Amino acid sequence: MTSSADSALAHDLLVLAERAARAAGDLIRDERPDRLGVSATKTSPTDVVTVMDERSEALLRDLLLRERPDDGLLGEEGGGRAGSTGITWVVDPIDGTVNYLYGLPAYAVSVAAVTGDVRGGDWDVLAGCVHNPASGETFTAARGGGAFLDGRPLRVSDVSDPAQALVATGFGYEAERRRRQAEVVAAVLPQVRDIRRLGSAAIDLCQVACGRVDAYFERGLQPWDMAAGTLVAREAGAIVSGLAGAAPGEQFVLAAGPSLHAALEQILAPLRPDADAV
Repeated sequence: MTSSADSALAHDLLVLAERAARAAGDLIRDERPDRLGVSATKTSPTDVVTVMDERSEALLRDLLLRERPDDGLLGEEGGGRAGSTGITWVVDPIDGTVNYLYGLPAYAVSVAAVTGDVRGGDWDVLAGCVHNPASGETFTAARGGGAFLDGRPLRVSDVSDPAQALVATGFGYEAERRRRQAEVVAAVLPQVRDIRRLGSAAIDLCQVACGRVDAYFERGLQPWDMAAGTLVAREAGAIVSGLAGAAPGEQFVLAAGPSLHAALEQILAPLRPDADAV
């Protein structure tokens, strides 16, 4: 049960997370160059890092640690530091970088305050904000306090039959992983209403929370991809997990309402979506 002190802390962290996400969102929206340059690559040539990614992360780091200088921080673009409070800010300065690069309006700033061992996979999210500066939508959640879209309470869909489920997914950047993920999608597609691929894990998780899609699954997510979105989805009533009761993480993530989650897991598990080779 969440204590009043825990609730107050989560609320305060959420206020800061939202303020930081909105500030970074203003930056990447208002100062997006007409022609973006790629400053580096990550896991493959198709996984781009833009100058705006780095500027956004620097803004988030400066704002969050100015307010809470003893906290830790883990950022997608390498901005990491240990803290002494037990709280780590997990930030994605632009989730959906390729969409941003191409001018597609499905990208977000994701900011979450977490406790535990983020790198080791044993962690909990206290507060999270996913802000899409292109649409202006802001998804927020504090642990035990519900999930919201621009102040409106969210609830996952009540779809329980996979055949009626609109399911979102995503693909990795490395060719071999994408080949395996395509095989999984080809097997799942005839068993669901349809598949959507948006290009931002943080937004996908929030779409589950507000019922715009009924479920989401993907392999290869990092903490910054999923921290804030996972809390939003859970606080809206979703189960977010790996397979066979495992915690969600890089190996696999499945998010859906309770009945649909169980049904989709029965479909997915034999396909081994958590493996690059079978």
